[in-house]
Amino acid sequence: MDHAAVANRVLAAIGKNNIAAAAHCATRLRLVVKDESKIDQTALDNDDDVKGTFKIDGQYQVIIGPGDVNKVYDHLIATTGLKEVTPDDLKAIAQEGKRPNPIMALVKLLSDIFVPLIPALVAGGLLMALNNVLTSNNLFGAKSIIEMYPGMSGIAGMINMLASAPFTFMPILIGFSATRRFGGNAYLGASIGMAMVMPQLVNGYNVAATIEAGKMTYWSIFGLHVAQAGYQGQVLPVLAVAWILANLEKWLHKKMPATLDFIFTPMIAVIVTGFLTFTIVGPFMRIVSDGLTNSLVWLYSTAGFVGTAIFGTFYSAIVVTGLHQSFPAIETQLLTNIAKTGGDFIFPIASMANAAQGAACLAVFFITNNKKQKGLASSAGLSALLGITEPAIFGVNLKLKFPFFCAMGASGIACIFIGLFKVLSSALGAAGIIGFISLPAKSYLPFFFSIMVSIVLAFASTYIYGKRVMGKTNDNLQPATDAVAINSTPATADTTENSVVDELIAAPIDGQALPLSDVADQVFSAEIMGKGAAISPSDTHVYAPADGLITVAYATKHAYGIKTDDGAEVLIHLGIDTVDLKGAHFEANVKQGDLVKKGDLLGTYDYPEIKAAGYDPTVMVVITNTLSYGAVDQLSTDTITAGENLIALTAQTKNSASAISM
Repeated sequence: MDHAAVANRVLAAIGKNNIAAAAHCATRLRLVVKDESKIDQTALDNDDDVKGTFKIDGQYQVIIGPGDVNKVYDHLIATTGLKEVTPDDLKAIAQEGKRPNPIMALVKLLSDIFVPLIPALVAGGLLMALNNVLTSNNLFGAKSIIEMYPGMSGIAGMINMLASAPFTFMPILIGFSATRRFGGNAYLGASIGMAMVMPQLVNGYNVAATIEAGKMTYWSIFGLHVAQAGYQGQVLPVLAVAWILANLEKWLHKKMPATLDFIFTPMIAVIVTGFLTFTIVGPFMRIVSDGLTNSLVWLYSTAGFVGTAIFGTFYSAIVVTGLHQSFPAIETQLLTNIAKTGGDFIFPIASMANAAQGAACLAVFFITNNKKQKGLASSAGLSALLGITEPAIFGVNLKLKFPFFCAMGASGIACIFIGLFKVLSSALGAAGIIGFISLPAKSYLPFFFSIMVSIVLAFASTYIYGKRVMGKTNDNLQPATDAVAINSTPATADTTENSVVDELIAAPIDGQALPLSDVADQVFSAEIMGKGAAISPSDTHVYAPADGLITVAYATKHAYGIKTDDGAEVLIHLGIDTVDLKGAHFEANVKQGDLVKKGDLLGTYDYPEIKAAGYDPTVMVVITNTLSYGAVDQLSTDTITAGENLIALTAQTKNSASAISM
């Protein structure tokens, strides 16, 4: 890469005098632009050395890639004469004169708390769906499976228990996650959550009936009659209690003498919070929580198919804003009170919207002759049909605009039938074509009918409009100018000289392996930098995943680049936006230019402290020269130990297609 030339082309497209401030992280230029309307987006979209662009939090970000972005940045600074600033400083500059957005702050808070819980909720939800299959009548016959085969009743009972556990003991999960997010000791949060669902309390699902029957038991405390009411299935009371606990604990840490802090701070925090929980906070927040649930049910019942049509039309637009990250909190409340609510109306609507975006993306595959776009549209479309929409939305549909809007319309029409047939889910799961397993058996037929309407309309309208607008040759099917949408060109490589061989890349850290699509950063989840894998860490030591040369080792110590002896270019990115920490909680044992062997210690990563600081600690392992390979496959989505094989790389043959399906 000619770094000076790239910097000059970026400046020409954005405007040399149109940049107010500039910084960079491990993969991208981060710019504050004075006037976004002056940006030549088409020039950036067509630049082979620019992997993509997008706007977030007042910053215009240009994706260059590890090892190159810092050199391009140096040339950009030298040419413009701008003062170098850190990403943290840039964030402050971008927000100057802007009021904080309380809605987005709340969304991020709920996302930080509930996203880590989604695996447990989905596991419980899918098990609940399996239990429904085993126990529902009129699914495979007049009788249920366990009635036809009584020997399976024990299996159904165990599955039902496992399915119910995360919802019954939800306060423990939320207490742990929320207290950690608020900066307190997560284990104290779990303890308070346990106290809220102790067996000696009246079960939270029976509190209203018990009070109405006059059978509620009480503690007598300082003359107060405190109800011994549990909080099974409650969300808002636990969030409020976790906030009180975390802030009380932090205050006590500051005031308590060091010699007494370790022993007495946890005890005082728990007893004070516990007293407030059962006397004031819990009862009040239960009323608020029940009111919210009843309001949602009333809104759904009142608006009917009109409401589902409107929600279904704009669901994908909500995904673009990120507001959908708050939905798990609402869905959890609906599902834990299913006897009252009837189920979750958000899930089937999300399934319609996701399927529509997938179908529109697949239509692009058939109307474009652009090989890169075909490769991305094929796999991103299939992924969206299964519930992972970010690659399709940000990589294809928003870039072209018309597929995105065609999908919105199709989803809205399909959701009319969701409302008419009153399709509600009884569990969480994958919001796409396989979402039926999270529904009761009676809703299978209307769900399939609705989702076929969504897919057919989205595909047909996108295909017909695309053909009419772009012409028969489709050679001009290019992204529309849109600075907000990601321009998702896969990581590039010098494919004229294929010197790589088959290779295995090991996990650099202990933890839970995750698909890269699950990462809460669109640059990684949409595979703009290349394919790879992610790890939710459980250790603080980061090791070399293969023999090779350290090509990237930033002063902030949050990312490493390795060129392996067999030709793979591997980026190890520790956490999301952790460049803002300026090296705090990181230690590096290597520097750029060092040779390493597989298993050598690259550095340490204090992920618990980074979590406490409010950052996502997920580790991304990305093959930035993905296009040099015929296949890049993740080998594990289970718990993994550093040194175990994580990614398999298969070299291209001469006859391999030049575009990798993303």
